[in-house]
Amino acid sequence: MLSSMLTEGDNAPDFTIQTDMSDTNGGVFTLKEQTGMTVVFFFPKADTSGCTKEAIAFSELKAEFDALNVAVIGISKDTPEKQGKFRAKHALTCALGADNDSDICEQFGVWVEKSMYGRKYMGIARATFIIDTNGVIQKAWPKVKVPGHAEDVLEAVKALL
Repeated sequence: MLSSMLTEGDNAPDFTIQTDMSDTNGGVFTLKEQTGMTVVFFFPKADTSGCTKEAIAFSELKAEFDALNVAVIGISKDTPEKQGKFRAKHALTCALGADNDSDICEQFGVWVEKSMYGRKYMGIARATFIIDTNGVIQKAWPKVKVPGHAEDVLEAVKALL
């Protein structure tokens, strides 16, 4: 059974995920180890047009998030190897989590039934969450439109601080 997507006020699942960045905690990101707020953006597939634009936008704002002590991680069902190629190809700077052998997407409720050209399949709903240091979701975007989204998230973080 699919759970509904988490929303503001819900407790975020405490998760540990493998990343493509071996220089960051040995390639592992753990939510409860973050010292400030965390932005988690879920994206359908590495190196597709919308996902590339979104990851580039968050990467371009990384210094501003860092200055606010806010960790940013993008998560998809891609492997760490695919995420690493995605990072290298587009010079991405935010962490990329590989949910290829865990169920973090399911825990957040972003693993949903989709439909394209009449064909139904399971995939990731593009969604973003701001999680505070107590693990509570402070802001959620359940249906992300990429243009201007990373900037909106940064403004929301500033408003929460």
